Amino acid sequence: MASTPPDGGAQPAVDETMARIGQAIALGQQGRRAEARAAFTEIWAEVYAGADPLHRCTLAHHMADVQDDPWEELAWDLRALAAAESITDERAAAAGATGPVAAFYPSLHLNLAEDHRKLGNLADARRHLELGRQAAAVLDDDAYGSMVKGGLAALAERLSAAEATPPAPSG
Repeated sequence: MASTPPDGGAQPAVDETMARIGQAIALGQQGRRAEARAAFTEIWAEVYAGADPLHRCTLAHHMADVQDDPWEELAWDLRALAAAESITDERAAAAGATGPVAAFYPSLHLNLAEDHRKLGNLADARRHLELGRQAAAVLDDDAYGSMVKGGLAALAERLSAAEATPPAPSG
């Protein structure tokens, strides 16, 4: 049961699932990738069939970051994108997002573009890069917006370099 703060207002409810996802994200950021994957896997088993696409999107988006196999990374990023399509702005705001769900898409497409680049699928990488650039119009001129826009610009350079490099001869 939530206690009442001194000013008489209600305390916001703690989203235990998002708190656990945050703990798993922290493991990944500390370089403890296997532990993060294990934590994400446990949470995913609980939220996969659940009704909250924000949990699925957040978990899948960060689970992709701790994958060693680029195909698995792509699969998780695709799950994140699919879940994002069902998140409402109201749900995102209730979880603390400061902007609309549309602000999720530049990062989601950036990750998918990078996945495809790593796998040599340059046309798909270019497509997601362009979708990310288009979606970036909703980003604020803050640290997050700058980080994502910078990521899109850096990826554009890597893609241009990859597209300019002739394929290695087979055989």
